[in-house]
Amino acid sequence: MSREIYLEGTSLEEALENWLLRFDTEFFSRPLPSEIIHVKDSLGRVTAEAIIAKISSPFYHSSSMDGYAVKFVDTFGASETNPKRLKIGEEAIYMDTGDPMPDGFNAVIMIEDVNIIKAESKEQKANSKKDEQEFIEIISPVTPWQNVRVIGEDIVATELILPENHRIRPVDIGAMLAAGHTELSVRKKPKIVVIPTGTEIVEPGTELKKGDIIEFNSRILSSLVSEWGGEPIRFNIVADRFEEIKNAILNALEIGDMVVINAGASAGSEDFTANVIRELGEVLLHGVNIKPGKPVILGWVKGKPVLGIPGYPVSAFITFHLFAKPLIYKWQGLESEKPDVIKAKLSRQVASSLGHEEFLRVKIGKVGNNLIATPVTRGAGVLMSLVRADGFVRIPAMSEGIGSGTEVEVELIRSKGEIENTIVCIGSHDNALDLLANILKKRYPKFTLSSAHVGSMGGLMALKRVEAHLAGTHLLDEETGEYNVPFIKRLLPDRKIVLINLVYREQGLVVLKGNPKHIKGFKDLIRDDVVFVNRQSGAGTRLLTDKCLRELNINPRDVKGYEREEYTHMGVASAVLTGIADTGLAILAAARALGLDFIPVAKERYDLAIPREFFETEMLQNLLEIIREDKEFRETVEKLGGYDVSDMGRVMYEMG
Repeated sequence: MSREIYLEGTSLEEALENWLLRFDTEFFSRPLPSEIIHVKDSLGRVTAEAIIAKISSPFYHSSSMDGYAVKFVDTFGASETNPKRLKIGEEAIYMDTGDPMPDGFNAVIMIEDVNIIKAESKEQKANSKKDEQEFIEIISPVTPWQNVRVIGEDIVATELILPENHRIRPVDIGAMLAAGHTELSVRKKPKIVVIPTGTEIVEPGTELKKGDIIEFNSRILSSLVSEWGGEPIRFNIVADRFEEIKNAILNALEIGDMVVINAGASAGSEDFTANVIRELGEVLLHGVNIKPGKPVILGWVKGKPVLGIPGYPVSAFITFHLFAKPLIYKWQGLESEKPDVIKAKLSRQVASSLGHEEFLRVKIGKVGNNLIATPVTRGAGVLMSLVRADGFVRIPAMSEGIGSGTEVEVELIRSKGEIENTIVCIGSHDNALDLLANILKKRYPKFTLSSAHVGSMGGLMALKRVEAHLAGTHLLDEETGEYNVPFIKRLLPDRKIVLINLVYREQGLVVLKGNPKHIKGFKDLIRDDVVFVNRQSGAGTRLLTDKCLRELNINPRDVKGYEREEYTHMGVASAVLTGIADTGLAILAAARALGLDFIPVAKERYDLAIPREFFETEMLQNLLEIIREDKEFRETVEKLGGYDVSDMGRVMYEMG
């Protein structure tokens, strides 16, 4: 089969318009047929017809209080100066809440408003009988139907309970049962067949070998289908072979309303999806001007939509939201839900390529009175960027980027409440921050710690711009030999800052287990057979690297890989582990985490800089309580290796 290269660059707006128009043309905007299910099983389903009350609720008059049923006319004239007595059993009948009202009775006096009186009747006195009868004594009259739930007070027979095309909530189930329904007609769930493809992907739990990729996209997509009210049907992994993909699509079309093929949508030698769809039916579009997600395929086969989405997880997530979600909702007779949108200030400048509408993932935090949006990793294959993101900023196709401090609209994928309670930490990376975030969530579920790794210098500048609640920093001033304080004085002269120690940690060169290249120190970085991986400009680790090179009179241009940058210690360690580099400067905990050897270089102080205006807030005080007093946090940090926690939580400096 010859391979075709997709050349289209359709705008997102045009692609969506054509896709939905084709759907409406084929299905005449009609939702799927209905089916009958039990009311108790209907949560989240969509009504296929109006639900009309069969009976009233309550369907009899009942007492709404514990007390005595009376005839309201019998209470006329009762007052404090002229109490009235009613004979229990004849004129006053005891009622528990919910009891049916006796015939002829039309009010209930609450039990706390009556006195029980024992007395002899006139007849008993005349007959010299000593048996006493009980009466209630009241000091005020009641109105008709006082403290009575009348027939139909809640629901009246023939009343509309739920309209057609309504997604059923827990309270709706109660209302339908109360109105006499045990079954109802609902829209059938759209059946969405998800086909994971790829010769290199394997099922989770498989013993891995080099080149294997764990297949997880189909589980994400299937979960989204369930969340949107559909029924996901996941096929087993299909290899990158034309006939196998073709047969899988044909089988899927027999049972599903829509078929989704994950991966194989691009233009590689094993990307067959577009050609298979073209042979079986029609390719409406191949390629949309969005980033990530450009190589999406919109097709139609045997009267059903077939969607080919890219294999990278972020691309798959975005394109599935854009092109699958509206159809799943339409089949249920619903309008696709729009995300909540908030306005926030972008924390740093972002460049973007012309011609592509970009979906920029961002973290959001409320710092003072400002909502701050901080971009996270932009790679289409970085699944954790979706885990960490709070929302998306759309950068228009004809824009080359957005400037720092610009107000942007953010489409949320997390609730506003979570964002309000997020502690924003921007600055240097340390593994202890991840542990701190977990303990915070464990001890105080209301709060979240979000950390963005832009280096120590970047963190202090974020405090200067009021874009973070705290910053991780380990900047060594070469002149004084002091950590962090000189930089705070110089960069934040007008801010009141409290500097809290988190840890002392060991920095060193990480190398493969056994140190196969026999690297001993920075002098070896100029060897022809050694490749180095650096940290980003402004990081404290980068400053330490440059200091060590200067002391040895080594020109950075003579270090192979000096220009390659990672943003975290784990990123450096991973680069060494995977062979991208032979060594890099990182903390001991990162080396131990990935089973690497470690050559010590320096012990440094890692602090948290906190502006005084945030220091006393509830969420920062809870965080500081963990740092100062939580035994589990302290012990877990020590187990990572290479940490000294002797000053953890101690105020190292207070400015202003």
